[in-house]
Amino acid sequence: MRLLAITPISVDRAELERRRHRYETLAPAGVTVALENLGDAADVPRALDDEADIRASEGALLARYRDVDPEEWDGYLPDCVLDPVSGLEHGLCRPVFGIGRLASSFVAGQGGRLAAVARNVAIAAELDRKLAEYAVGTVAPTAVLDLSVEDIADDATWADAVGRRTARLDCDFVLNACSAVDVGEQPRAPYLLDPTRTALALLGLRAATTGGS
Repeated sequence: MRLLAITPISVDRAELERRRHRYETLAPAGVTVALENLGDAADVPRALDDEADIRASEGALLARYRDVDPEEWDGYLPDCVLDPVSGLEHGLCRPVFGIGRLASSFVAGQGGRLAAVARNVAIAAELDRKLAEYAVGTVAPTAVLDLSVEDIADDATWADAVGRRTARLDCDFVLNACSAVDVGEQPRAPYLLDPTRTALALLGLRAATTGGS
């Protein structure tokens, strides 16, 4: 299964290579992910800090995917837990897989109790909207970490913020609402769910079942 991932924001070369390495490490047998940068145009957001940024990201991603030669890919995987494009009437010739939808359905399918954390208020609100659209219930609204876009690459800062926000959550899993963060392992519940790792594992199962299509 050949998947094209595109970042939801404009990132520099170092961050692009960091994210590419994550996909190379996490992709299971039968799944290949190629990651591209969303671009450097003036209308491409550099961070998802408010609803306007989220909508701009969604539009820019859709435009990019519409320009892709579908013969080169089996599907598209926007590099974002908010699943831009996947909920739209996109008219694309290949399936669009949502990282957030795949990860949350993994928990819902087990009857697990789910919570979530997000970098800021705008992302938290959009994630709550998407989870409601998917009919995936959570034990509480998505908790806000109050972190900057630069903190995405700072595993220690992110982990500390998540630990403080999740210590008292009564749930089985916590969805980490960023596709590009290495969350590490949690020794006990609530387990912090790496959405990208989870989504790729499920897509690996799809590839094994369908012969890669």
